[in-house]
Amino acid sequence: MTGLIPPEGAYQVILDVLQVFLPLLIFFFAFQVLYLKLPIRYIANILKGVLLTFFGMILFIWGINIAFLPLGTEIGACIGGLERFWLLIPFGFLMGFLATFAEPAVRVLSRQIEDSSGGYIKRSLILYTLSLGVAFFVALGMAKIVYGIPFQYIVIPGYLLALILLRLSDRDFTAIAFDSGGVASGPMAVTFLMSMAVGAAAAIEGRSPIPDGFGMIALIMLAPVLSVMLVGILFRLKGGRPA
Repeated sequence: MTGLIPPEGAYQVILDVLQVFLPLLIFFFAFQVLYLKLPIRYIANILKGVLLTFFGMILFIWGINIAFLPLGTEIGACIGGLERFWLLIPFGFLMGFLATFAEPAVRVLSRQIEDSSGGYIKRSLILYTLSLGVAFFVALGMAKIVYGIPFQYIVIPGYLLALILLRLSDRDFTAIAFDSGGVASGPMAVTFLMSMAVGAAAAIEGRSPIPDGFGMIALIMLAPVLSVMLVGILFRLKGGRPA
């Protein structure tokens, strides 16, 4: 395995990032001309940030293709090839926690929640709640692979439980819970945890990478919904937002 993406792969990464940025820039400049009328110095700062983000996304996606996808697959295949398959479960818990804890979007969401709530909901509470929730469900996903548990036996009861918790949880936490599902299933989870599950399923005899390896992202999206709403129930029992 080479240490760099072939040139055609690099060109594709740049093209993908351009397809994201160009429409945003077109909309911004259209609003700037028609409505915003921001000063030139402000526009210059925005363009500096856009340029840094543009190159950052290229390097980030490039790094994912070079490292995280093959690394996750190799780690999953390595542990799946051991005689003690059950080790995948605690290892999945650990990797799920670390991947979510390191997810940039999770930290951004946690900070925004603390700022928007005036410090009522601490960023550390959201960060650790999401990390532990995802860790549990990644471990559950690994148990699904190890013991051949049908995917619907996990996901259907999970979403039914989410509907029940909607009625019980503090309303401040319900919207946060569902937004958290999209945030937690960010690039770290999709690239590393999913590839690890696929690699493990491919290495275990009697398992298939397609029906057994995939489905991990659905569980990761469900994890924050349930964990945040459970925290919302605790806040509701404490009496809700203070006056």
